[in-house]
Amino acid sequence: QVQLVESGGGLVQPGGSLRLSCAASGSIFSINAMGWYRQAPGEERELVAAHTSGETTNYADSVKGRFTFSRDNAKNTVYLQMNSLKPEDTAVYYCYTIAVVAEGEKAGYELNFWGQGTQVTVSS
Repeated sequence: QVQLVESGGGLVQPGGSLRLSCAASGSIFSINAMGWYRQAPGEERELVAAHTSGETTNYADSVKGRFTFSRDNAKNTVYLQMNSLKPEDTAVYYCYTIAVVAEGEKAGYELNFWGQGTQVTVSS
């Protein structure tokens, strides 16, 4: 159906920057939304940035002014530029998409898909 592959996580010092990427591929008719969630140990998964096609991007209050979401429609790829990172940003970051499937038994269905997650650790 639809696969999401994330990259760009790693270890960074406080105040540093990382750029996450997420590429969508597979049986895609259309992508209606893409974004990022994160989950820290012992915490619930929380929204970081959400972008609905043709609309603005919503950010969690905790990342506003530091994180920037961008999208390359031609490549079905989204990015999360993370600046001024803090230890509390440490989490596994997951990319998601809401996409309409092009082929197969789920053709025409609008479904949610998730990436495998990429670890971001902010520590000195």
